[in-house]
Amino acid sequence: MFKAYWSLEDVPEDQGYTALAIGNFDGLHRGHIEILERTKREARRLGGEAVVLTFDPHPTTVVRPEHAPALLMTPAERVRHFDRYGLDAAVVLAFTPEIASLSPADFVRTILVGKLRARSVVVGESFRFGHQQSGTLAVLRALGRDLNFETHDVRPVMAVGRTVSSTAIRELVRAGKVEAARRLLGRPFSVVGEVVPGKGIGSKQTVPTLNLVPDADVHPAHGVYVTLTCDRESGKQWSSVTNVGLQPTFNGNEQTIETYIIDPLEVHTFSRIEHSFLHRLRDERRFDSVEDLRQQILSDVESTKRYFRRFRSSKLN
Repeated sequence: MFKAYWSLEDVPEDQGYTALAIGNFDGLHRGHIEILERTKREARRLGGEAVVLTFDPHPTTVVRPEHAPALLMTPAERVRHFDRYGLDAAVVLAFTPEIASLSPADFVRTILVGKLRARSVVVGESFRFGHQQSGTLAVLRALGRDLNFETHDVRPVMAVGRTVSSTAIRELVRAGKVEAARRLLGRPFSVVGEVVPGKGIGSKQTVPTLNLVPDADVHPAHGVYVTLTCDRESGKQWSSVTNVGLQPTFNGNEQTIETYIIDPLEVHTFSRIEHSFLHRLRDERRFDSVEDLRQQILSDVESTKRYFRRFRSSKLN
């Protein structure tokens, strides 16, 4: 059974030997999956557990806060995906100034070997660690020889002519290029969050919508998208069309993420949902009248239905 440890103190004293993946893993993209798969193979070979060590907050937030990235997913969402991808355990290390000040040797001796009992360590090719990022792959390998663990680095993955990275995915999502982001992620980009009451505009004047407050920082560019909406509690899914934007027809000035469920919907109360962004339909724009907007929404719904018909037909064939 998968185990999530939200601090080093939660890791049991009798922790067995591990194959250990280390990284931020923001977005859990195809490059990250290569690291996790290698870690699982190492665990099987060694007869130990496949464990991932990740950080919260992102280390850059502590060491170079002015360069801290907006995050594609929360730590809780990362841990959920670690479970989904078949890891045995995940450790979320609170990245503090004290952790940042550890020398590479102290970081490895105290945490990787002393607490997590690593016999095999798997990292990305650009991995750096320790005070002022002074720990390189060569340093990690040298420490491994002294402390009896192997070091394996995984080369970057290429997709659509570019290196797969969290930075590249953030750029694509923010540009509304959700299909390109999907090719780097290996799955659709999604936004998870709480359903909150809206202003009642949709139910009274256009179409009823679900209003989402996202957990993470990154969201698609303003526009209208084909989405798949999942109720996190029940696991049920529905075809949907989602608007990300400011509601310019109603002189809005706050960003909203509003979704219209297309599939037949029985009586259902939503609490937490996930929108998977599949295709961008159009830009968000201001309409001359509410009726013009309503007609455009109905057109967007028809376009979304055609998308899903093509998608389901291609899967059958």
